[in-house]
Amino acid sequence: ATTHARDAAPAVAMAKKMPTKGAKAKKGAAGRAASRGKGNARNNPRAFKAASGPKSMQRQAHRALEKQERQYHVNLQDRSIEAATQPPIVVVVVGPSGVGKSTLIRSLVKNWTKQNLKEANGPVTVVTGKGRRVTLIECPNDINAMCDLAKIADLVLLVVDGHFGFEMETFEFLNMCQVHGFPRVMGVLTHLDAFTNVATLRRVKKTLKHRFWTDIYDGCKLFYLSGLKHGRYPKTEVQNLARFISVLKFRPLIWRNSHPFVLADRMEDVTEPAAVARDPFVERSICVYGWVRGTFFKPSMRVHVPGVGDFSLAEVRAIEDPCPLPDKTVRRRLDARDKRLYAPMSNLGDLVYDADAVYVDIPDSAVRFSQRKKEHQEEEEEDEGVGMVRQL
Repeated sequence: ATTHARDAAPAVAMAKKMPTKGAKAKKGAAGRAASRGKGNARNNPRAFKAASGPKSMQRQAHRALEKQERQYHVNLQDRSIEAATQPPIVVVVVGPSGVGKSTLIRSLVKNWTKQNLKEANGPVTVVTGKGRRVTLIECPNDINAMCDLAKIADLVLLVVDGHFGFEMETFEFLNMCQVHGFPRVMGVLTHLDAFTNVATLRRVKKTLKHRFWTDIYDGCKLFYLSGLKHGRYPKTEVQNLARFISVLKFRPLIWRNSHPFVLADRMEDVTEPAAVARDPFVERSICVYGWVRGTFFKPSMRVHVPGVGDFSLAEVRAIEDPCPLPDKTVRRRLDARDKRLYAPMSNLGDLVYDADAVYVDIPDSAVRFSQRKKEHQEEEEEDEGVGMVRQL
């Protein structure tokens, strides 16, 4: 019997569905791959054999060794640690006028000592921990002051107006730092509250960060400070900056290891008043107070006073530390009385040491007058207004 094609059943090609569970699922290629686990990112089935060829492996090893070699430095001995008590580290706040340098110093002092600093005149020394003190000083927009502070700075805070951008004073100071050994540098962007668009703020931050990395080094720390609150920067942002300064480590610089120097926080004219009265232009004798940094001073040593000239030391004497470190064996955390602040040029500080005297500053709120005895009050007739004032 013959059959026609139209009478035959149509052939249908059906794809077989692979099982996802059970014993058959484990036999498939996908199951074998899953049993190997994640492995490396490329899921190399060759186990411990290298995924790349020998030349690629050689290039990778060479690149890793070069990266490690660039991190090495010549070992330098810090001669300042030979002293019994290390001097405070010098933090210089640099930037053009109007960027918020004084506000930054006042915010840091408030964070460390809980005291309000009205004016930041001269060096301001603060105890920040059980083994660290910090001297904050504002750099004026003067080429001579920039040159002097570039020699002695341990840490430089470059304050930049984020809304305006970089200015010439910033690059001038960086060029001066390169001459005497580059100190640690951190950037601080202010006036970020002037941006109303979030996307624009994000783009400006990224642009300034990469410009900052180009001039200093890749990965340099950059802090962002937004608007003001009660005349200071926000507490959280200042706390992050202060914590980073408190734990920062420094590398000794060659110029400082070979030159002793003193950053004067106070000076006193000890010339005889009678000689000054006879001749106002008589040669003066000056006492300069400050911590000795770098190496050690020697008697009859020649010193250079910037802007004045070279002089010979008549006497070098050690006095009591006006801002001593707290006792390390008592407590883990600093107490309120251990958070000392020493700023004689800003009229702050409890004790002032002179060559022949010690002055104790008692605030007006702590002054208490003793009451008069009753018998004297009965004998003397006092005015009604005076009695009311004494009762108050």
